[in-house]
Amino acid sequence: MSERRYFGTDGIRGLVGHYPITPEFVMKLGYAAGKVLAAQGTKKVLIGKDTRISGYMFESALEAGFSAAGVDIGLLGPMPTPGIAYLTKTFRAEAGIVISASHNPYYDNGIKFFSQDGQKLSDEIEIAIEAELDKEMGCVDSFSLGKATRIADAAGRYIEFCKSNFSSSHSLSHLKIVVDCANGATYHIAPDVFRELGATVIELASSPNGTNINDGCGATSMDMISKAVVENQADLGIALDGDGDRLMMVDHTGYVIDGDEVVYIIARNEISTDNLRGGVVGTLMSNMGLELALAELGVPFARSKVGDRYVMEMLLEKGWHLGAENSGHIINLNHTSTGDGIVAALNVLTAVCQSGKTLHELRQGMKKLPQILVNVRFTGDSDPLTAEAVLASVDKVNEILKGRGRVLLRKSGTEPLIRVMVEGPELKEVTSLANEIADAVKLAC
Repeated sequence: MSERRYFGTDGIRGLVGHYPITPEFVMKLGYAAGKVLAAQGTKKVLIGKDTRISGYMFESALEAGFSAAGVDIGLLGPMPTPGIAYLTKTFRAEAGIVISASHNPYYDNGIKFFSQDGQKLSDEIEIAIEAELDKEMGCVDSFSLGKATRIADAAGRYIEFCKSNFSSSHSLSHLKIVVDCANGATYHIAPDVFRELGATVIELASSPNGTNINDGCGATSMDMISKAVVENQADLGIALDGDGDRLMMVDHTGYVIDGDEVVYIIARNEISTDNLRGGVVGTLMSNMGLELALAELGVPFARSKVGDRYVMEMLLEKGWHLGAENSGHIINLNHTSTGDGIVAALNVLTAVCQSGKTLHELRQGMKKLPQILVNVRFTGDSDPLTAEAVLASVDKVNEILKGRGRVLLRKSGTEPLIRVMVEGPELKEVTSLANEIADAVKLAC
């Protein structure tokens, strides 16, 4: 299989105005994708975006490219990534396109695609689109140009879908919930979902201005919501990222509950209701504490490469339905076709209602091992991961841990970073060891 040049683990992403995240490239990408994805069938795609200011520019560029390829476009406006995946299926579109850089700052942006079944594109299709990009952009005749229409009720449709994943026999009327929308695509959706299910909702970061997405808020910045939950004496907090596919939570004490703990809570509740099929998929970054806690429940656990697309691939391969990344991507194929922060939160709230326990009590069954992650920025063509000094440092740490923990080095799929992770029984020890390896990586960059 050919190597992908533009597509990473989560579409094409980069700094706005720098190749390939330019209006010219994105227009040509729309044309190339139109030729590959929608050459037959409905000849219709959906385009949605998060709230960053460049989304309007790239929406217009994609619209022009798809129109030139003879493909009709349904414009969804600001919508969470999983909402676009859902609507792609319900509208029977050939593809859904998301303009978003997820948890990244506003000055980044990206393009990712969903297929007809609401799942991310296969490597083969992404490579076919890249091959089409190498060709000269054309244009169909005027009669065959694609038409664009605004889908005015997109948000309402998705709100009703989210609510359908919470049993009508339960109510959230006894809960006060803080909801942090990261000034992103869920700002006009998430608060309404939980409010319409009965909860008292306190909104945070729900006033996007184009540049404040993920800025000190959301699933990647938990200090604000932790403080708000305690100050407002709320029962729990729900933090989403800029495009709504990640979930982090906070219990009433302000303790942050990450993706590993979220998927553990969901899995244990599904066992109690006889709804868990097979095991749980995590990633190389999943905490060893999750693996140990699931083993106590008799639940198989498997690790995929880092990236929700790889979690999905392993779920489909094994015939399981529940998987997660510790960063908050939760995939539950009993409910959705992709990671969905709002639906994952509703899965947890289902466990709260069915068990009669607080979120704080539900997380007690899993004990995380200290896990330190150090990010080292790199540039150039060198590969620090193959440097002798780095390899020697890793060997030294593995010898020190002697099976008591794990070491993982990997390149980020979305940013120019080397991620150094060390996990073990003692926080002070793993912090020192992670910094030791990170120093070796810095010298090799």
